Amino acid sequence: MSETAQRLPAGRKAEVASAVSELGQVTVTELADRFAVSVDTIRRDLDQLDAEGLVIRTRGGAMSLSAVPWHDTGLDDRSRLRPTEKDAIGQLAGTLVPDGAVLFINAGTTTLAAVRHLSRRRELIIATNNLRIPLEISPDCCRDLYVLGGQVRLSGAVAIGPVTFTNPLTGTEVDIRVDLALLGVGAVDAENGFSTSNLSEASMIAEMAARAKKVAVLADSTKFGKSLFAAIGGLSMADYLITNAAPDRLLAEALKAHNVEVLYPSDGDGS
Repeated sequence: MSETAQRLPAGRKAEVASAVSELGQVTVTELADRFAVSVDTIRRDLDQLDAEGLVIRTRGGAMSLSAVPWHDTGLDDRSRLRPTEKDAIGQLAGTLVPDGAVLFINAGTTTLAAVRHLSRRRELIIATNNLRIPLEISPDCCRDLYVLGGQVRLSGAVAIGPVTFTNPLTGTEVDIRVDLALLGVGAVDAENGFSTSNLSEASMIAEMAARAKKVAVLADSTKFGKSLFAAIGGLSMADYLITNAAPDRLLAEALKAHNVEVLYPSDGDGS
């Protein structure tokens, strides 16, 4: 019997938690191979670690609390990452939305948190590629809801496609303009601006921003100082950055230079 298999379960669970933290996201099979135990044993370890709040249990594996999720991580799993921070960001985003506003809202868990803070608004018109919004938005606040995109990525409950609609009578494209775009992104960097992990989604976010009078980017502080595969646009794309804590000096100075107003809770901890 190997040394790994002889270890006490408590010791193994601590090492499993450490491995998940190191790798960011990992499957049950990978962990079972790494620790030379059965997949059922790893499943039990992950279930307990999830119950203790040390990892996020996902379908077929787990991810760390600080992970940048894989592109195919389920929306419900990603919703469990930093929920307090996302709710605080969503609450602040809601304060920018007046009654009667026309909005773009893109896919993601942070923008979904913002939608939950719009229930007291009235006569909103919303265009979105976030497929969860039609299920969660209050019918009292929304006059019209339009769904954008074409290809559906089921794991993220997102539709990817052009930011356009066609007039059914004439067959011509309708020019869409909105008052405010609430846009979630994957990363925010002083030099490289806003980015995400999916090329098509980056193009869609950029087009939403270009068609909006004002743009509010929603991103928690774990996304600062990072750049992902697909560039969305420079910092000047945004009018507001809504987050849960103050950016570091380098990013704060870059945002100020591009006239981006930073909004975050007064206590700075997202609570």
